[in-house]
Amino acid sequence: MNPMLALRQYQKIGAQAQTSEASPHRLVQMLMEGGLDRIAQASGALQRKDIAGKGIAIGKAIGIIGGLREGLDRDNMTAELTRLDNLYLYMTRRLSEANMKNDPAILDEVRDLLTTVKEGWDAIGAPSMVP
Repeated sequence: MNPMLALRQYQKIGAQAQTSEASPHRLVQMLMEGGLDRIAQASGALQRKDIAGKGIAIGKAIGIIGGLREGLDRDNMTAELTRLDNLYLYMTRRLSEANMKNDPAILDEVRDLLTTVKEGWDAIGAPSMVP
């Protein structure tokens, strides 16, 4: 068996096990981590001049951000959720722009925005330090 194929299969099984046991909060964290990973892959591909790889990674990042948008509670859209939805739309547009312009600065911008959102999300789920 091809060792790389075996590794990918092992990673796929590990990811499936993680998602089946994860809380909704953890699933959102995993999506955000995946989005950041794909943006990093796109940046690396751009540096290597791997245009196809860049496009694939950006496409996956856009899909992940779309998944985050779909997870918003549209029946109870507060002003904060509306702003977050607009931020996700902005990130999607900027990623498309980065893909068309081959601009690593735009990828950095979206990475920074998603990192900030993730840090806030992580803090929401962090165990309270107050007894």
